[in-house]
Formats: sequence, structure tokens, C-alpha cells
Amino acid sequence: MTIRYEANPPKILPDVNTDESIKKFVERIKIISKKCDAIHLTENVLGYQRVSPIDAGEIIKKQIPDLPITVSLRVRDKSEEEIFEFVEKCISIGFTGVLVLMGDPSQTGKADSGQIPSLTVRKLREKNIDSKIDLYLSVSNKPNFSKLEKKCETKPKGFITQVIQNIRQVQNLSDNLKEFSVIPIILFPSQKNEKSAKFLDLDLESYSKEFEELLKKSHEITGDVLITSPNDFTGLDEFLSKATF
Repeated sequence: MTIRYEANPPKILPDVNTDESIKKFVERIKIISKKCDAIHLTENVLGYQRVSPIDAGEIIKKQIPDLPITVSLRVRDKSEEEIFEFVEKCISIGFTGVLVLMGDPSQTGKADSGQIPSLTVRKLREKNIDSKIDLYLSVSNKPNFSKLEKKCETKPKGFITQVIQNIRQVQNLSDNLKEFSVIPIILFPSQKNEKSAKFLDLDLESYSKEFEELLKKSHEITGDVLITSPNDFTGLDEFLSKATF
């Protein structure tokens, strides 16, 4: 049974000391890691340039060696060579898994590379990389399962969902993807995360009322959930301090 925390490495900004931002980020991971089982590091969320999850994860792994870390890999703006280098680095650091996804368009205007997540997983498996690290693909919270065949044929370890809206979505994903691990993403509901909720078309008030039940039931169904709280670290940390699973 696993509770993961989704962590966005700090943005790289011209008027901010990046080294200081990394230090603060790692300290937060030290705090939250006492209340969860693993963390997931994202890469350039919404296309903004951020500290590499490889660099951040390497620091975290040295300071918290027993903490399992999975990481997102954007293929949209990487060549095949860069993708393989990224994954090999993940393996050498000791990460447990890689979520291969397209990623949001770059905010810096970098051109798309034409790489496709499912084909990337296939190529990585052909090189037997899946024997060294778990490979995941993303999946909608309400997918057309008949159109998921190509993704399933590449035989990833599992699927990490979009933010789920209700327990029916989790049950449906679990029922239809029985051969795979399913890791539902759940948004921590708080006023600080209201902007994210609106972006995801979630009714924050009703979602908040159902959150604890949603989290527990999802955990019971899949045994593995990923909690995201992009703008409220303190609120989630306090919640996890009191939570029982």
C-alpha cells in the first residue's frame, strides 16, 4: 500500500537564487517524506523551465536514501538519445520508476521532437530497461478503453491517471486495466488549490466533502495513490499528519 506525494521542482527564474530554491525544496521533501511512502517528481509542469527532476532527485536520494522516487519524463522536447540518457541517469541514481508522457508545450518556444510516449516505452523495453526500472504511461480519468490498446500493447508497468474526480473513475480504471498497476492522482482540496481545481473543472466544495472517502476508497482499490497539492504544501502536510490508512 503506497501513498505518494507529487512534487514540482522549483521554477528557474531570473531574479531567484536557484540553489536556495533547491535547498528549500529538499527540506520540504524531508518533512513530507515522514508522512508518505514515496514521492513523484515532475518535469517542467505546464512547460515552464524548472530545476531538473534528475538533479533534484539526486540530492534527495543522497539525503533520504530509502525514499522511493518516481519521476516524469517529457518526450515532447527530447531526442531519442536524450530520452535514453535521462532514463539511464534515473537508473544510476536509484529511482524506482519513470512516467513517460508527452508533456505540455514548452513556454520557451522549443520545437516538438515528434517522440510518442507509448513508442518510447516500447523502445525502452526492447533494450530491457524495464528490468531495471518501472515504466509508466499516463491515462485519462475517463478513457475510451478501446483506444488504449496501443498503450497496453507496449506493456508498461502501469498507468498514472489524470486527477480523478470520483470513485467510479478509479473503479472503472482498475476493472479495465487489471494487468497493470493503476496509480490515481488525487488533488488535495484547499482554497490555495482553488485555481488548480478550476483548471481541472472540479467543484472544490463538493470535492472537499468527498475527499477523505475518495482517498481511502481509491487506496483500497488500487493500493497506490498519488496526492498532488501544487499550492498548499502546509495544508497537505497537516492532513497527512492526522490521516490513517
